[in-house]
Amino acid sequence: MKKRTSISDKIWFVILTICSIAWVYPIFMILINSFKVDTAISTDSVFTLPTTENFAGLANYLNAIDSKGFLQSLIYSLFITVSSVVAILFFCSMCAWYIVRVNTWFTKLLYFLFAFSMVVPFQMVMFTLSQTADKLSLNTPWNIWVIYLGFGAGLAVFMFTGFVKSVPVEIEEAALIDGCNPLQTYFQIVFPMLKPTMVSVGILEAMWVWNDYLLPTLVLDIKKYKTIPMLIQYFRGSYGRVEMGPMMACIMLTVIPIIVVYILGQKHIIKGVAAGAVKG
Repeated sequence: MKKRTSISDKIWFVILTICSIAWVYPIFMILINSFKVDTAISTDSVFTLPTTENFAGLANYLNAIDSKGFLQSLIYSLFITVSSVVAILFFCSMCAWYIVRVNTWFTKLLYFLFAFSMVVPFQMVMFTLSQTADKLSLNTPWNIWVIYLGFGAGLAVFMFTGFVKSVPVEIEEAALIDGCNPLQTYFQIVFPMLKPTMVSVGILEAMWVWNDYLLPTLVLDIKKYKTIPMLIQYFRGSYGRVEMGPMMACIMLTVIPIIVVYILGQKHIIKGVAAGAVKG
């Protein structure tokens, strides 16, 4: 029995290793091509390591930062990501607490609506969303977080609800007896206990908002505002020629921060998901 288990573990190890390499390989290709000149990227040399003939050094990275408004787009992306994640964590955690503790037909219906929003394809609402955002003046980086709050609430409420169900209600009852009102009970008792799920939801939502291309393209005025994913599409030189080197460098500058955030918070994601995996 142990021998069979050992063989099975080795087979799974090989399979998962191959899958991991397949996932990492495209990022590795972007990394090595970000140090090449454009002519090498557009030929068969795209699959080889940089050589003395096609090595561009940091020129592509400097070009990516200096041109196309990279720093401005970086500020837009940072503000949109931070404001959206903060709004999702703040409002959705309170909503989940209300749903669990009130527990009426209305809160149950509200919970199912949030869960249902996760399975609705974005393509079904994107044209209506674009028109609504223009009418409500939500088409700037400073208030697009309202739209992200709506689309990110489904997953956040789902995970927060699962965690709140595991919190003993007696703790909150003791706080009420001591004179705390509902807001004080939430912020002083419940909110600190939500930290594992807060971290996991925050990282997952940040990865989604930071890398999102379709929603900002539909909502924002492209002539005035570009996020980092939108900016990557505009690395074109004269006569429509694509500047592949700076584009690869820009992709790496975009990918590296979110990869670092995910690696640092990976254990918190697992803890948060496990903490919310309870039966209601």
